[in-house]
Amino acid sequence: MTQRAQLVRPPRLKAKEIIGLISPASAPSSAEKVEKAVSYLERCGYRVRLGKHVLDQRGYLAGSDEDRAGDLNEMLRDRSVRAIIALRGGYGTPRILDCVDYRALRKDPKIIVGYSDLTALQLAVLRHSSLVTFSGPMAAVEMWNGMDPFTEEHFWKMITEPTSAGLLLNPADDPVRMSGTGMVRGRLMGGNLSLVVSLLGTRFCPRFDGSILVVEDVDEAPHRVDRMFVQLKYAGVLDSIRALVLGRFTECVPSDPSKPHLTIDQVLSDVVGSVDVPVLANLQYGHIPKKLTLPLGTTAVLNASEGTLEIVEAAVS
Repeated sequence: MTQRAQLVRPPRLKAKEIIGLISPASAPSSAEKVEKAVSYLERCGYRVRLGKHVLDQRGYLAGSDEDRAGDLNEMLRDRSVRAIIALRGGYGTPRILDCVDYRALRKDPKIIVGYSDLTALQLAVLRHSSLVTFSGPMAAVEMWNGMDPFTEEHFWKMITEPTSAGLLLNPADDPVRMSGTGMVRGRLMGGNLSLVVSLLGTRFCPRFDGSILVVEDVDEAPHRVDRMFVQLKYAGVLDSIRALVLGRFTECVPSDPSKPHLTIDQVLSDVVGSVDVPVLANLQYGHIPKKLTLPLGTTAVLNASEGTLEIVEAAVS
């Protein structure tokens, strides 16, 4: 199944429903963050169910692959759980993609939220379940210690209201930058650039042709970002999309600034100059506390003349 199949929207999240919290990648840095994340969600009017292994530790992983996948599948198979939010990213989600119960998700669609390493799961879910997922705040990252009001308002509206999200607007003092002309329509797809690239050529990667591709990254040297965009080019992705959206590339600095290098802005400028599609840059999305939530898989319209990106259908039913 690919994104060419009929898109599935999860039911909207309602008051008093159960949110499952999992650690499919790395573990939260403290039990306090988990406890405060649970408290926040309960104050918002929801019940919370914790995965059994959310605080397990195996190096940079939250326990074994089997246990992390088991926590995810338990939430997918439990019909009382209506949303699943990752506690954090880090690394490890790609290791469990072949263990995910996509059939259970097709039978009982539910909201899945996360970003960064969770991009791997979200793309795999789109490929195998045709389900809209949400690239948005995580429980032990943004939620545990006071979520930014901009992030909070946009996130909860996205997963609780079965109406079109409309324009994805940056804060007024931090506008987007636009390159190219025209108006294009396509599925909003992407996420963390490193994870998008890591899935190319695998059975977990959806087709990107005809899409509006949005990417961001963090803590990657400019030459690594350059290399990933080159891979997207040679894999045919940049020639097949209808528009490119650049989120924030945070802390992407040279490993040794004393040596000759390009800045991340120069790398991204080269990317913009090398593609034949409209490019919207500086979207308020990525590894930043004040962020937009993106409903991956939904139809979006990019208007280069107006410099806008708009979600034109509901992300939840």
